[in-house]
Amino acid sequence: MRGCLDLLARVGLPRVIHLRTNMAACRLLTRERATQLLSNIDTVLTDCDGVLWQGSEALPGAAKTIAKLREMGKRILFVTNNSTKSRLSYVEKFRNLGFEANEDEVYGTAYIAALYLKNIAKVTGKVYLVGNTEMAKELDLQGISYTGIGPDPIEGTVTDWKTMPLDPEVTTVLVGFDEHLSYKKMIKAASYLSDENVQFMATNTDERLPVGNGRVIPGTGCILAAVHTAADRDPVILGKPSKFMFEVMKEKFDLDPNRTLMIGDKLTTDIMLGHNCGLTTLLVLSGISSLEEARQMQASNSIEHQKCVPHYYLPNMGELEDLL
Repeated sequence: MRGCLDLLARVGLPRVIHLRTNMAACRLLTRERATQLLSNIDTVLTDCDGVLWQGSEALPGAAKTIAKLREMGKRILFVTNNSTKSRLSYVEKFRNLGFEANEDEVYGTAYIAALYLKNIAKVTGKVYLVGNTEMAKELDLQGISYTGIGPDPIEGTVTDWKTMPLDPEVTTVLVGFDEHLSYKKMIKAASYLSDENVQFMATNTDERLPVGNGRVIPGTGCILAAVHTAADRDPVILGKPSKFMFEVMKEKFDLDPNRTLMIGDKLTTDIMLGHNCGLTTLLVLSGISSLEEARQMQASNSIEHQKCVPHYYLPNMGELEDLL
């Protein structure tokens, strides 16, 4: 990857910026506004969960909207914090749900984390992976060794836990979505991180997955909170709203932030990413965040809250196709 050293200087938690007089207005995207907006847009970045689909079902009109944007000559890039799928697995899901997509267009945190570990962190030794098999696939593709995948239930008592064996080759802890999270894994992750020389990264901080049906599925942020609390260390966050994901795409496709639109359903990740990177933002109300929350952010005097205010909003992705 070109320019890794330059990327390193730009990566990290979102910076505090000064409020400007032209902060986002959170306006309903009308037909007239959509025409004007898209005449100045070359690239559309879109989140997936809560925008294009919920769980295993495509949201109404989303596939038609993506197809229409392609017909208009827009470059489409899919940007998701969900670390439960590799890029190849995402392409399969896209096609099964009726979306056109190829591997080069998909940017998930499993892939982004592997890139960061190889090209920026330059990991040697092993990664202790609090994650899943799809994350492991991306690490394999980058030639990164790891341990920790799969169930690892706790046994014994505190006496046994104090002498729990650790792998001396581990130099990095990476936290993503792990359906097999256990007390034993928390002990191991925190113990590795007690060594200040061990690097600490996480895919994202999303608290829950937007699945609907009155069910709450805790996200990676819940898992990360446990490890972060036990280790008493702050991780480098690689997914939205960190700029790293966009910087990777910008470098590969020579993107112009001023001509790029970010579409998402969550204010504190999708919309904040857009503001962090100088993009125009569109909130769809089919996932996590509500219009009421956006208005509350807009009324706040907090700089960080203002960065979560979208330029435009729509009820769902299908509405955009109707406007076009």
